[in-house]
Amino acid sequence: MDDIGAALAVAISRGEEARGHTSPNPPVGAAILDRHGELVGQGETQPAGGAHAEIRALREAGERAEGGTAVVTLEPCNHKGRTGPCSQALLDAGIDTVYYCQPDPNPLATGGGAFLRDNGVNAECLDVEVEALIPWLTSVRRNRPSVTLKFAQTLDGFTAALDGSSQWITGEQARRHVHVDRARRDAIIVGTGTAIADNPSLTARDGTRELPTQPRRVVIGGRSLAGHAANLHRLGFEQYRGIPDALWQLWDSGARDVLVEGGAQLASGFLEAGLVDHIQAYLAPALLGQGRGVLSEAVGLSIDDAARFRTRTVTRFGDDVLLELTRKD
Repeated sequence: MDDIGAALAVAISRGEEARGHTSPNPPVGAAILDRHGELVGQGETQPAGGAHAEIRALREAGERAEGGTAVVTLEPCNHKGRTGPCSQALLDAGIDTVYYCQPDPNPLATGGGAFLRDNGVNAECLDVEVEALIPWLTSVRRNRPSVTLKFAQTLDGFTAALDGSSQWITGEQARRHVHVDRARRDAIIVGTGTAIADNPSLTARDGTRELPTQPRRVVIGGRSLAGHAANLHRLGFEQYRGIPDALWQLWDSGARDVLVEGGAQLASGFLEAGLVDHIQAYLAPALLGQGRGVLSEAVGLSIDDAARFRTRTVTRFGDDVLLELTRKD
């Protein structure tokens, strides 16, 4: 299984590279081993309409795929959309064994594993959680974009001081990661209050240079931005009056992974509606005592009413800590 573990690491890495490029399709990675266990092909899902990860990996492997093993982060699709079914392509290539990390919950595409087994291929689900797929899997199950609420706060729970200052709660390493993460998202969402007060750009940058992949910039709220938010007017943005309309329009236009960045009223609105699937909480080792909180109002009146999440990952960026959480269902 050492060869399979190495191939799995390659497939996961390639899928991570695809994040932010593939919606409404999932960011899948694939690796092909020949019959001797040598890595001969790898690939990731291309933008919608392009080749899927398995097809890219099979093309690189060529004839050496025959009798070999495919390791894929998601169950091979079993339907013909803009491209043919990957399950059939693996069968046609003579692949002997397929390992996939997660079953495909999409009713239009599921069944690739069963199809392969019915045709004599050893196909096995590894039941491995793949970080790059979590938002997409959430979106398919919810029939709307996966929503991640992101904020930075002090240890005592404040996102800004009494005088309104909030730059910078976290250090440079954490802020750099924020921009890398933005490039993986389909859209960044803020409220009209944040757009007017902060004049944000909502871009993904490396220093002063914009990264090649940029999220859609979305503002929610009925207030006009005329005469405000010069950066958004310069860069282009979408505005929707309310949360339900925004999520529907984003879903319908292909967005599957969105990040809510501010402000407190918008965050409260998403939480009250039960629409926060994941949280990114950047915690700085600092205390303010008083200031502006993450939310504009209480989520619950008692501990029993608290919105509960499970901790998925904990990452250090210098002195700061990033908690990534998923809603408990």
